[in-house]
Amino acid sequence: MTSIEVTNLQKTFQTKRKAAGLSGSMRALIKPEYSLIEAVHNLSFRMEAGELLGFIGPNGAGKSTTIKMLTGILHPSGGEAKVLGFIPWKERQKLAYHIGTVFGQRPQLWYHLPAMDTFILFGKIYELDDKETKKRIEYLTEAFEIKDLLDVPVRKLSLGQRMRCEVAASLLHRPKLLLLDEPSIGLDVVAKQHIRDAIKRMNQEEGVGVLLTSHDAGDLEAMCRRVIVVNHGQIVYEDKVSNLKRKFLTTKLVEVRYAEEVSKDYAIDGVEILKVGHYGVKLKFDTTKTSVDSVMSHLSGAGDIVDITISDPPLEEVIAKIYQEANG
Repeated sequence: MTSIEVTNLQKTFQTKRKAAGLSGSMRALIKPEYSLIEAVHNLSFRMEAGELLGFIGPNGAGKSTTIKMLTGILHPSGGEAKVLGFIPWKERQKLAYHIGTVFGQRPQLWYHLPAMDTFILFGKIYELDDKETKKRIEYLTEAFEIKDLLDVPVRKLSLGQRMRCEVAASLLHRPKLLLLDEPSIGLDVVAKQHIRDAIKRMNQEEGVGVLLTSHDAGDLEAMCRRVIVVNHGQIVYEDKVSNLKRKFLTTKLVEVRYAEEVSKDYAIDGVEILKVGHYGVKLKFDTTKTSVDSVMSHLSGAGDIVDITISDPPLEEVIAKIYQEANG
């Protein structure tokens, strides 16, 4: 079953040009000039029910605009889209009963009231009976570990605590699809992990599909099985996260520590020496140009190795590389 089906979706915004000089300003008042900005260009993709899909790209790539069209907030300039069988901008009210949304910079909780009040209000909005609402709040409270937060005014919660309550509130009506736009922005490592764990639990236990936009590569690695990369409003890469890493992570970082002080020359063709110490070295090389065997043979001949670490560069570097190729 398909959760989201998008075909040649487009969104163009009309903006007023800024006139230069006084005469230009006067002219703009009488006869304003406009320019068109194409935020989304012929976008097509599918998302299966229960899928964990990353939807990423640099600032201004069209991610938030796409999500707003998928929720029915914006009307497209062209193309088609169906979300859970509904056309979002035509059946927004019906769709709202089946999806949950979280915009990281647009809170839905009432700022001066406890989160519990918003939860109860949402229960009324989504036409749940009081008993069902209470049972659902208890479940979400345990899943998101927010029992001690529900009766505290939202304005007194930390950002991480508030975001846990925000995501929990979006799941009150048991949606089939959760659309998250930068849910971890500004959060510390612990707060991010809390939210990631809770979302994965909801996916496993209730089959909730998740469409996630994030600039945090950790969110993608922790939650998403597949990723779509957009730039200038169109898809530039689409594949499993594991395949993305396999294709682009051809660089390896090697750190070696020896039992005794070593004075060997570590220079190897095709290998970049990042750091050298009395008891070890850190190297970087491209596996498509230099074999792992040749590097390891050279390093093992320098002395007795007591510790060795071979790792990939951070996923952020991979994503940056994709963006650069798309712009190039």
